[in-house]
Amino acid sequence: MALETTAESPVPVRTVLRLAGEWIGRLGRVWVEGQIAELTRRGGTVFLTLRDPVAAVSVRVICARTVLDGSDPPPAEGARVVVWGKPDLNTARGSFSLTGFEIRAVGIGELLARLDRLRRSLAAEGLFAAERKRPLPFLPGVIGLICGRDSAAQRDVQRHAAARWPAVRFRVEQVAVQGPYAVTEVTDALHRLDADRDVQVIIIARGGGSVEDLLPFSDESLIRAVAGCQTPVVSAIGHEQDTPLLGQLRSRARRTLLGRLDRESAWLAAARSRPVLADPLREIDRRAELVAALASRARRCFATSLDRADDHVGHLRGRLLALSPAATLRRGYAIVQRDGEVIRQAAEVTPGERLVVRFASDQLTVVAEDSTQQAPDA
Repeated sequence: MALETTAESPVPVRTVLRLAGEWIGRLGRVWVEGQIAELTRRGGTVFLTLRDPVAAVSVRVICARTVLDGSDPPPAEGARVVVWGKPDLNTARGSFSLTGFEIRAVGIGELLARLDRLRRSLAAEGLFAAERKRPLPFLPGVIGLICGRDSAAQRDVQRHAAARWPAVRFRVEQVAVQGPYAVTEVTDALHRLDADRDVQVIIIARGGGSVEDLLPFSDESLIRAVAGCQTPVVSAIGHEQDTPLLGQLRSRARRTLLGRLDRESAWLAAARSRPVLADPLREIDRRAELVAALASRARRCFATSLDRADDHVGHLRGRLLALSPAATLRRGYAIVQRDGEVIRQAAEVTPGERLVVRFASDQLTVVAEDSTQQAPDA
């Protein structure tokens, strides 16, 4: 029941603490999960500072030394544990703490099992469905990069991106990438970059680390924030034997990128292996050889045609010479003409007519006389 107090009728501090202690005591014993940030042994008592794995809050745990040593091996600073304890408010000091009755170290196997249960739960909701995956831009103009402060991951991403696409620009959000502030800072940076319309793709990057260091990237709230982004998100989270849930996106992105690079490399190698690109001058030389062969063949054909034509002309000349009247005249014959007309019989001539007698090299003009004497038989 609420206290009825006024400025004139206040209650003392001890009353408030007593009532608060009574309300806290009603919680009973609870299991609490956290990371041991500080561990101090004083005689038979152990004082722990248990830090929340996500939020920036912590609580003091007081237990007997036998409780801590009951685990095999006993957890040390930095270990992730679950504590069965009873909340307690010390009214004398006004401080809150847990009285621990049992401490269990959270092993790698248990952590991975819990992550696997979370993965199956989120998969059942459809957060990892293939149709939710957004295509990555081929040559993005602006890339949003979420990484640690002055981290090697930032330098690696920017160096490799510039080597492949020199025109690329980055919007860098430097945040905590491990510890209690990591989830909040990464999520806030993700929302800022997703709201920036110039950013075409977002990369979340950090190097390798222990399972505990990488747990923020398997936080359910961060995964849901990634699933709710309108901008494509690429996970570049380094890891050892653990498998952060964002690691699936990173692996898929790597396989997609490597597959595309392999296809483009194979196409480029095939194109470069073609003769016209492998040795451009070779095609010119081949064409030159073809032209020279055709020219030589043309010369041979033309020379052969000339020889044949010369032989043909020689044969025709010989035949013409053999059939020429001049050849007959050189053998002692003559041709009698009258006004350019050849006289073949004496009866065609009238006495007194002037006739031209042609010989092989000259001619003679004669006058015909009457004669009936016949020419002797040949």
